[in-house]
Amino acid sequence: MKKLNTTRRAVMRGIAVAAMIAAGCGIAAPSFAQTSLRLAVPDPADSSVGRAATRFAELVNEKTGGEVTIQVFPDGVLFGKDQNAAINQLGSGALDGLILATSVYASFEPKMNAISLPYLFSNYDQLKAYLAGEPGQELLTSLDRLNIKGLGFFLRTFRDVTTRDRAITKAEDFKGLTLRTPNNPLFVRLFQALGANPTPMAFSEVYSALQLKAIDGQENPVEVPYNNRLYEVQGQLNMTQHLADSFLLGLSSTAWAKIPEEHQDAVQEAAELMISEHDAEEIRQEEEIIGKLKEKGMQVNDFADGELEKVQEIARGIYGEFEDKIGADFMKKSIDFVKAN
Repeated sequence: MKKLNTTRRAVMRGIAVAAMIAAGCGIAAPSFAQTSLRLAVPDPADSSVGRAATRFAELVNEKTGGEVTIQVFPDGVLFGKDQNAAINQLGSGALDGLILATSVYASFEPKMNAISLPYLFSNYDQLKAYLAGEPGQELLTSLDRLNIKGLGFFLRTFRDVTTRDRAITKAEDFKGLTLRTPNNPLFVRLFQALGANPTPMAFSEVYSALQLKAIDGQENPVEVPYNNRLYEVQGQLNMTQHLADSFLLGLSSTAWAKIPEEHQDAVQEAAELMISEHDAEEIRQEEEIIGKLKEKGMQVNDFADGELEKVQEIARGIYGEFEDKIGADFMKKSIDFVKAN
């Protein structure tokens, strides 16, 4: 026992001497990340949102010198693929970080519905300006009451309708179509106004419902039908571009507090750089994906002359129904901001 104690003391003296030598020579002692956080995403690692999460993790590591690290968990594995549950878990601190669509957040913060007012945005420059500008900042701040620190929004391309065999080129072509939508009142009401039969459904059920012809079609950014092979059960890609959506990158307030104050600005900068890179790439890839869907046999349809204006008039006619939910002041602020940009 005496020999063991002597050995232990020798080892400890050796460590102390090594540390003093390292300090005297200006050699940095080995360091480990002060903060390691887990970031959950709903889609596969190679999806658009999965790649965005990975890039954010790379930038955080780079900008904090490895003092803060992010582990990405794709496919909804950390929240059982229940997206509403994910937001609850984020607010409680059970999840450190989350990337999720603002249309899902709208169930918790109704102001988020403003982003998805149909045909609010005419182009991606307007959408980017809105998300990065005063309206977007107000939406991020609104998450404080949920104990969520919003780091920023990154865009998704506009949503389009796919159908089995009916081309949509006129306003009347929506009539009678049974279309899957997210379980969001704004999405449902839009397609009711257009004469379709909106059917809220979990996305995991969509392929089989299309295959069994239980529904005629669905609506999503073009990446979704491509990545999920919906071209196998859908023949028509209709460029309706009917509403916008975006992804929100958020951390729980608990996780944000774990990040040393001297690194918080770096994490925010990492988020902003990722968003800038992602938005440019997302817009560029939209045309590529449309081309790939054509190669898979889908027919791409645009509105006939004058028909887009008819659809827009119908769609904007439902704005008043959501004024109380979104808030009259914020709806007006959103519309005025877009008109000015």
